[in-house]
Amino acid sequence: MLSFEEKLSIIEEFEELEKKEVSLGRVNFHYEESLYDKKVVVYRLHPNGSGFVYAGQMEDYPTDSKGMVNIKDFDADELRLLIRDAIDSLSLSPAEKDPVMEEWLNDYDQALVLMREEDGYNVYADEQLEGTFNSYEEAANFLQQEGFSRL
Repeated sequence: MLSFEEKLSIIEEFEELEKKEVSLGRVNFHYEESLYDKKVVVYRLHPNGSGFVYAGQMEDYPTDSKGMVNIKDFDADELRLLIRDAIDSLSLSPAEKDPVMEEWLNDYDQALVLMREEDGYNVYADEQLEGTFNSYEEAANFLQQEGFSRL
């Protein structure tokens, strides 16, 4: 297990993080450039070596109900990778993390394009916006009801 000082040294390698002192000798590190409401990347790093890293925007890490990963037993390489992944996950929009661009055709060879943009899904006929949906499932259901199938 890395000591508090070792963890602190590793975290401070990430120049984009801003150190914030909190109570009982604990420190947080904020990522102010986050595209999300979440700004705290490292949470309550404690002198006893325990602490958390936010991984709520990632699927590769087991998290608690707040999206946090306990870093108490992480080695140096694991900690660096987790922090880099956390920063990257807060730097990309949902459309950048999971891009969608699909062409759908009907029986008359008319084409519509389904694209993920920002926090939603848009359907286009050429440059003309045909519909905006909150989820992929809603957009796909619309297209199927209109007689379109994905290529």
